[in-house]
Amino acid sequence: MPHTRTKSRFHDSGIGSGRAPLLGQLSRFGLAGIVNTGIGLAVILALDLGLGVNPQAANAAGFAVGIATSFALSRGFVFRHRGAIGEAGARYVAATAAAFVLNQGVLAIAGWALDDGALARTASQLAAMAAYTVTLFLLCRRWVFGA
Repeated sequence: MPHTRTKSRFHDSGIGSGRAPLLGQLSRFGLAGIVNTGIGLAVILALDLGLGVNPQAANAAGFAVGIATSFALSRGFVFRHRGAIGEAGARYVAATAAAFVLNQGVLAIAGWALDDGALARTASQLAAMAAYTVTLFLLCRRWVFGA
């Protein structure tokens, strides 16, 4: 009787299969995003709640602060891209713009649906940031850095 291998828990979990690169990228993206998110949210809330700047403008300023850092970390650390930096940079700008348009849409809808209190405005900003983050990861993985 021939010996048949049984699948281990490790194999069944997807670790070591096609999911492993995705999990690594998600982990690295999360780590890189902690830096950008912390800085971006601090800028957003300081402008929005501290200085009374329009929520959309505060949001835009917060994202502008982290764009260059985000590209460098995404290219070198998250996706380990070795292709042409110019092409990746142009695609990254386009991906960031698309994610930002979605971000602003979520912010506008949340602002319309919720009240104008500090907690509701913070929740709106966080929802907009989440939409941006998921969209940018997917675009970077599939299109910008072609993982």
